Order: sequence, then C-alpha cells, then structure tokens
Amino acid sequence: DPYDFGRVAATNALSDVFAMGGEAITAMNIVGFPVGKLPIEVLSEVLKGGQDTVHAANAHIVGGHSITDEELKYGLSVTGTVHPDRILSNASAVVGDLLVLTKPIGTGILSTAAKRGLLPDPERAALTASMTTLNLAASRAALAAGVRCATDITGFGLLGHASHIAKASNVTVRINSAAVPLLAGTLAMLERGALTGGAARNLTYLEPLVDWGRSNGDMRAILVDPQTSGGLLVALNPARLPEFVAALPHAVVVGDVMAAGVHPVVVT
Repeated sequence: DPYDFGRVAATNALSDVFAMGGEAITAMNIVGFPVGKLPIEVLSEVLKGGQDTVHAANAHIVGGHSITDEELKYGLSVTGTVHPDRILSNASAVVGDLLVLTKPIGTGILSTAAKRGLLPDPERAALTASMTTLNLAASRAALAAGVRCATDITGFGLLGHASHIAKASNVTVRINSAAVPLLAGTLAMLERGALTGGAARNLTYLEPLVDWGRSNGDMRAILVDPQTSGGLLVALNPARLPEFVAALPHAVVVGDVMAAGVHPVVVT
C-alpha cells in the first residue's frame, strides 16, 4: 500500500532523532519515481503517508527533492534538536543496567515473506502497525526515567546494535534470547526460508563478537535480522523500570549489562 509505504519510510527516518532523545523539527522528502511506470496517484499517497507521520511527530515537511528513477524510492532527511544535558547515547551503559526493548523484532524476515506473497493478512497488518509506530513515546519515557543510554534497532539487527552499546560503553551486554519479543509469524516465515542478505552479513560481522551460548540457528537468524523502523534498546537502572514500563507497557526486559568480558555480547 503506497500510503503505508510512506508512513514506514517516515517513521524509520524520524527514528534517529528520537533515539538520541531529541525532538524532530523539519523533514525534507527525497523521491525517486518511475515516471510512466506507476500512476502519479501512487506518489501522492506515498507523500501523504510521509506527511501524516511527520505531523504526528510534531514536525513539518519543508520541501524536498525528486528525480526520475527506474523504481520507486522514498526517504526523508530529518532535522531535530536535543538538549545537551539530555542526549541519549550508546556510550553510557553502566554495569547493572537492564536492557529493555520497546518493540518486537522480525521485520526483515516478515517483509521478505510479504514480498514473496507468503505472509498472511493478520501478520502483515501487525508488521505494518509495528513499523509505523513512532519511537517518540519511547524516547520521552526513557528520558523521564533517567535513561542516558539508548539506540534504535535498525539494519544491524538487535545484536549488532547491542554490540555497539557494549563497545562504546566498554561493557558486555547479555541478551536473554527467550525473552526477546517477536512479531507474529516470524518463526513460521523463517522456517519457510524468508531470510535476508543483510542478516547473513550481520552474522558474519558478529561471529567473533558474540558468545552464542546454546542458541540455535533459527534464534541466531532472528537476533541478527535487519530491522526497518525497529524500537529502542535502552539501558535502564533497575530502580526506574516500573515507571518506564508504566509509560510503555509493551516494553520488555531482554537482558542486562555486565563488566566487560571476552565477548562484547553474550547470548543466553
């Protein structure tokens, strides 16, 4: 659906601002459109989806740039502000913090399945709902709970972005694989071969950085699955967990922060 395509693209583009604890101010559209191959109404719906999402983030579209291309492409360049004393960074995790994930994962696997015509309508609807949920509420809840360390989960997958926290903060992060929330249909679509090339590259990158424990091949594929418009992974003082979860009921504790060890990431 072109409208949802625009919403997903805008939600993803806005995510970096919210992952830093910022507020979005403006966004510029960037469009590649196959003139003569798609009706102009498709472009109108894409842009409307993007605009509605930017407005929902309390920001404004301030123009953009378009070119003729062989296929439809849409993204946004977002500008925001952040108070220097309230920046969320991936370099601020401390030993004893809990790791809390604000959205389920599996978007790469499910999107691949959808492109192949394998994904049932209910799972497709849940996937779209997740990818069009802004991280604005999660960012504000994190700041209110005193969080200083966060990252959004995007192309490097859950473990890739967790490893960035570990290395930047000079700690080891431990992920409880059984606690990681999955979008409906993720395991079923994985069993049907809905893998991405990005997951394979992520796995190669992470292989020397992760103590995989007893995790099996399916779980590894899920933990490295590239995400589109994923949630935030925050490092949170355990004492502040109740207020964070009260503000964000779908947030799930998926691990904790330990003193730096042999591997930046440990999977249990």
